[in-house]
Amino acid sequence: MEIIILGTSSMVPTKERNPSSIFLSYKGEGILFDCAEGTQRQMAIAGLKRNKARKILISHWHGDHVAGLIGLLQTVGHEDKNAKVEIYGPAGSKEYLKYVTKMCYFDAKIEINVHELKPEGVETFFETEDYELQCVSLDHTIPCLGFAFIEKDRRNVDIGFLKKNKIKDGPHLERLRQGKDVLFEGKKIKFKEATYLVKGKKIAYVTDTSYTKNAIALAKNADLLFSESTYESKHQDKAEDYKHMSAKDAAQLASQAGVKQLILSHFSQRYKDITELVDEARTIFPNTKAAYDLMKIEL
Repeated sequence: MEIIILGTSSMVPTKERNPSSIFLSYKGEGILFDCAEGTQRQMAIAGLKRNKARKILISHWHGDHVAGLIGLLQTVGHEDKNAKVEIYGPAGSKEYLKYVTKMCYFDAKIEINVHELKPEGVETFFETEDYELQCVSLDHTIPCLGFAFIEKDRRNVDIGFLKKNKIKDGPHLERLRQGKDVLFEGKKIKFKEATYLVKGKKIAYVTDTSYTKNAIALAKNADLLFSESTYESKHQDKAEDYKHMSAKDAAQLASQAGVKQLILSHFSQRYKDITELVDEARTIFPNTKAAYDLMKIEL
């Protein structure tokens, strides 16, 4: 699993920061969290194939989170005429996308499926045998969602056990991984002895919201929490007016949710140096880092 942060600014891009977007690559599949202006260019700089973005998760329809969508869809269609893109977003997403594709001559003849999510609490909206995607409603000035990517636990075969018991390769190993006992050369092999459990990773994405219990529930026990940190707490009144979080709020969220690591992002353009934001968060949640554009994280 690789995560590439494509943008870390809030509404206004700066020379150093593009607005919000994160690309998650998992087993060859690309999942894009938001699609700000400049997302395509950031993907190109990062060496990402833009037509890999076949699932796009839209937190909300403010321009700084979706302004790069139409260009990306046209590029995907240009590179693969048979492409199918799944877009997941809050209530109203179908209507908003209709307007977006009518703002210019949109000739990408690809299949675009828009799924409007209206969760009551934390809900799973997509699932495979390897992972699931969850969402929750956040508290912003318009309908807004937080998202989580949850890798499922899996079993790996214990190579040492296989060698010790002289168990050869074969289809029986896959059955062991599936949690099934097998017979090998007349001997019963118990999966609990021949395999070990690998805990799946959880990534939570929370942006453009005031501090809310829903965000805590979504981020519960996440390995990584990407959270907005638009202001320092000395501007808490401004954060509350615009329904955003301060660095202090993000740290409290991480602490309450019991996450392993907090990554701050979505910084106001007023901050040329975000050291004070990070320092503020670390007084509450020490394992905090600041995101930067094109930052790569491997799990």
